[in-house]
Parts: sequence; structure tokens; C-alpha cells
Amino acid sequence: MDKDEADRLIEKAKLCLRSGRKDRALQLLYEAQRTYPSTRARVLIDAIARNGGSAPPESNHVPPPTGWRDEDLRNQEMRNVHHDEKKTYTEEQRQGVSRIKNCKDFYEILGVDKGASDEDLKKAYRKLALKFHPDKNFAPGATDAFKAIGNAYAVLSNPEKRQQYDQYGDQCPTSNVPHHPGHSRPGHYRSFYRDFEADISPEELFNIFFGGRFPTGNVHVYTNQGASYSQFYQPRRRRAHERREEVVVEENQSQNTFTALLQLLPVLVLILISVFTQMMATNPPYSLFYKPAMGLVVSRETQHMGVPYYVDKSFQKEYRGAALEELEKTIESDYIEHLQSSCWKEKQQKSDLANLGQLYRDERLKQKAESMRLDNCEKLQRLVGRLRVK
Repeated sequence: MDKDEADRLIEKAKLCLRSGRKDRALQLLYEAQRTYPSTRARVLIDAIARNGGSAPPESNHVPPPTGWRDEDLRNQEMRNVHHDEKKTYTEEQRQGVSRIKNCKDFYEILGVDKGASDEDLKKAYRKLALKFHPDKNFAPGATDAFKAIGNAYAVLSNPEKRQQYDQYGDQCPTSNVPHHPGHSRPGHYRSFYRDFEADISPEELFNIFFGGRFPTGNVHVYTNQGASYSQFYQPRRRRAHERREEVVVEENQSQNTFTALLQLLPVLVLILISVFTQMMATNPPYSLFYKPAMGLVVSRETQHMGVPYYVDKSFQKEYRGAALEELEKTIESDYIEHLQSSCWKEKQQKSDLANLGQLYRDERLKQKAESMRLDNCEKLQRLVGRLRVK
């Protein structure tokens, strides 16, 4: 049961890799390792960490079980190879496959020198993997060339394996490695698939780099010192994965829409409150100025100080007796405050003109300052004088 659950988690992690969600894939792979440790999950974690994913914590690194082996699907691969050969291809693609097959070492396969940096290896792999992917290149042997490219990058991008490869090259001892009779061209098989093998299949490595951009319907078998790693992509299963990805995308879109609505909710509430307040607000009963837009067009004066103000046509029905007297006190108070504020502004403006005329020795400004009338100040003085007389 634990192994089945771990396999299910690994498949989900691969689906996340195809959609570009490396962090989620790492979480699923760590969970698979805790459920049932396997080389399959471990090498995927290491590959993601080497190629731009989050670095795996030491606590999640579980050693692979001994003797682990996936099902070998070489017969299905041969049928798919015959199917691929029926597809069209260019002379350039055929020559490219031939060049890969004739390469003597991994550096020559990737087209880099032995001092190449990790970034150089990544660039070379990206270019060649897209060029020789079986879904894009239908030349005979393109699948083997694609495997050789993935194996070369996987080995050279691993510092330990690269050091061993640089030290031993093709002379690495292989006496303890069993020969697989199902493979033709034993020399070629020895060079690319036995001496220095990667712990990850070419398709899995491609998905890590490109997020599964070119899902394949082929079977790709990869071996590692006697242990086989197989990846079988069935067309029906791939469509099911795509449907699941579409469901995930739709769920994410609905969540994003809901989140956007939540973020806009405070703004909508403020707008509704503002509209409701404006609807509920009533016009003021008076104004010191003529305002026809608000209906304040009827002129009146306060009984005590004779302050002019404007009201609407229904004013006399609502304000009488004590209510009218209290309102006129408020009007007189507002009028005095208005005159005081206007008088201060006039004095400030006159003082500024006089100072500018003195600063720039401008007689015109000085005369303008001297002739400037303080109308609101005069009104205020008359009003104060009237109050003193009373």
C-alpha cells in the first residue's frame, strides 16, 4: 500500500513538473520519500535542485532502497520506434542524429569543452533537447540521440559523476554490469548506457527543464548499472492529465477571481456608503449666499443684527418662533466668522503687496496696496459698531 501511494505521489509530482510548478512537485516527492523511499523520487528531487528548483533539505533526503527496479518496456519502445520512422524528417535532422551517434564522449555530445560551466551545460542541453526531442525530430535514432543528450547532461551536471567520468572516461570498469541482450550495437550501448549512467530518465529531465512542454506518446527506458527506469506515456493517460491540468487551471482562475473580489470589497463598501449618505443627506436650511441650485433663493435678514441670508420657499413653514430665533443666532455667528476670515485675507493681501513694492521699489505695487479697500473689514467694523449701539 505504501509503495502504491508513493507511486501515486510521484505521478502527481511529474504532472506538476509539466505545468511548471517545481515547488509543489518537490513537496509531493518529499512526501513520497517519507511514505516509501525510492530511487525514482530521490533522483527527481536531486535533478530539480540542480536545475533551478528549491534546494532539498537534508532531513528529506532518504537513501534509495537496494534492488529497486521498474518494469522494462523495451518491446513497446521498439514498436514506437518503427512508428516514428514512418514520419517525415529532414536531412539536417538525420545528420544531427548521426553526429550524436558518432560522438566519443559526453562533452562532444553536448558540444562543449571539458572546462564548461554549469550554465554552459544547461544552455547546450536546452538547445539540443528541443532539437532532438522525439515529438519534434522523427529521424531514425532520434530517440536514442535524445537519451544520449539527457544522459550526457545528467552525468556532467553532477559534480561527483563528472569527476569520475573525467578520470576514467570510457575505461570505467564494467565487469560487474550484466549485458542486456535486447540492445543492438553493444559498443554504442556501453558508451552511452552502461559506464556512466544518470539516475533520471531523459523525459523526466526534459520535464524539469521545460515543464513538460512536449508530452510524448513513446516509451523511454533508462538503465542505471543494471537497474531499469522506465517511463510510459500513453495517449489516453496524457489526455487525462491534460484534463486534470485544465481543472486545476479553472480552479485557480476561480480562486483568483474570488480573491480579486475580496480585495475590491472595501472599495465597493465605501462607494455604497458614500452614495447612501448622499441620498440621505438633506439640503441646509439657509446660506449666506444666493444658491439657486440648492433652492436657496428667498432673501431674508436676521431680526437682531440684520444679517442677510437665503432660504428656500418652504422655510417659513418649518422655522417659527423659538426655532427661527435659534437658527438666526447660528446665522449671525457664521456671518461674523465669515467676515473675520475675509478681513484677515484682505489685510494679508494688502500687506503682501506693500512688502513687494518696497522690496522691488515698485511704485505701482505700493500705490495698489495703498488704494486697496478692505470691504469685509469695513462690514465687520459696522456690524460691531451696531452691536455696541444696541
